[in-house]
Amino acid sequence: MSISLTKGQKISLEKEAGGQLTRVVMGLGWDAKKKGGFLGMFGGGAQEIDLDASCVMFDASGQIVDTVWFRQLQSRDGSIQHTGDNRTGAGDGDDEQIIVDLSRVPQSVTALVFVVNSFTGQNFSQVENAYCRLVDQATGREVARYNLSATGSHTAQVMSKVYRHGGEWKMHAIGENASGRTFQDLLPVMRANL
Repeated sequence: MSISLTKGQKISLEKEAGGQLTRVVMGLGWDAKKKGGFLGMFGGGAQEIDLDASCVMFDASGQIVDTVWFRQLQSRDGSIQHTGDNRTGAGDGDDEQIIVDLSRVPQSVTALVFVVNSFTGQNFSQVENAYCRLVDQATGREVARYNLSATGSHTAQVMSKVYRHGGEWKMHAIGENASGRTFQDLLPVMRANL
């Protein structure tokens, strides 16, 4: 059974998955709120909102080792892959996914920080049903889910961190609101949560 995480909560991925995880998927999903129209007849369609999921790989000193985002769909070492950019949020299920082979992440990498940002600049008050979730790729079982705040004027959020601790991988639901159109704009917030 999946755990619904709250801001600041930390979990052991192996304990929650019931065994060692090797490949996980960080999924991001969202829907654009419908535009208001006269009695819902005119201008009531959904707007297009381009949220982007990114993963930044950090070493123990807080330096960036590599990044995976819509302009670089795979880490240089091949351990992390982005499945591609969804520019509207349309459709069911995850709109963007980042697949991580934990067994291939270099030992120098101590934390993987996952962020989401509105590339088109709309704030999260215009988004609904937004979430990130971690799935065991081998079984398809959802390990953890974090519902993203869909209110406020922020245009980005540092969603979560998957990190090494005591020889195992853990997850920290950060949920820190921020502003920015790409992961680079969020680096100060990410580093503050390492």
